[in-house]
Amino acid sequence: MRVAHYLELEDRVSGGIRESVRHQRTMLDLCDIEYTVEPSLDVDVLHLNLMGPRSAYYAKRAGDDVPVVVHTHVTAEDFGDSFRFTNALAKPLRPYLERVYALADLLICPSEYNQGIIESYTDVETTVLTNGVDAEKLDGHETLREEYLDRYDLSPPVVFMVGHVIKRKGLESFIETARQMPELDFVWFGPLDLSLKGRSTTNLIENAPDNCTFPGFIDDIRGAYAAGDIFFFPTHEENEGIALLEAMVTGTPVVVRDIETFSWLDDGVHGLKATEGFAEPLSALTDEGRREQLGQNAAELAEEYTLPNVADRLAARYREVIA
Repeated sequence: MRVAHYLELEDRVSGGIRESVRHQRTMLDLCDIEYTVEPSLDVDVLHLNLMGPRSAYYAKRAGDDVPVVVHTHVTAEDFGDSFRFTNALAKPLRPYLERVYALADLLICPSEYNQGIIESYTDVETTVLTNGVDAEKLDGHETLREEYLDRYDLSPPVVFMVGHVIKRKGLESFIETARQMPELDFVWFGPLDLSLKGRSTTNLIENAPDNCTFPGFIDDIRGAYAAGDIFFFPTHEENEGIALLEAMVTGTPVVVRDIETFSWLDDGVHGLKATEGFAEPLSALTDEGRREQLGQNAAELAEEYTLPNVADRLAARYREVIA
């Protein structure tokens, strides 16, 4: 089997999509599947990850000759409140995605929540396959704890977040909760290019309280999980959340917004959920014993999402579309 595994604008795309593509290619390696990263049609499967014009062109050319698999990383619903101008683009994005997703033979959705949205776009067959978590990437994170606590002047227990600093991911709730809890350090690790942010996002960041910091991008992401004690993810809209899985696989307890995306997490078992009023669950996790209990449960659940445990499912989807 040979696969064309293509990410349009690969040199510019970052965040969850880029990480998901890296995970997929690791899974292809684990399954000994040969692949090219170019959008070739001299293959058994054309797998596209971002439906820009070049991807749509090749999907059309594939016709009935080469089965087309598309990952549904992007929806109009999760596009808004991200970067400058994305709110204006979110509305026309949906009809465009409806057209290009209809070019696929199979749509791979990272969660049941995402699948429900995509099934309102098109009647193309869908399947759910987690983005997975690369546990090996985080090996040895615990050895970096003192270094990163000292580097960012943090005092445990540290409340933290990993990812692009954008409003959709709950930036306002993160900052306001930090303001309510001055006794704790809050830190959001992730790219911080204010030139790409809207005015309201920039104002939020610049007026955050002293106990809420934004170090920006860090070279070794293990440092974030080493320094953090409670992963706080108040996102409003998410297709799955790779950073959440990373936190869980390291045994870190999580506090998330109670949205449909996280229905697979049992409140009080694998983490704590809230719609608003996040100070209460975060306060509960200042207890070390409670953190250890929920962190262990989270790690056990996240093991199901590790790449070796997911890889065969991706290979099986390829075999199905070929057949």
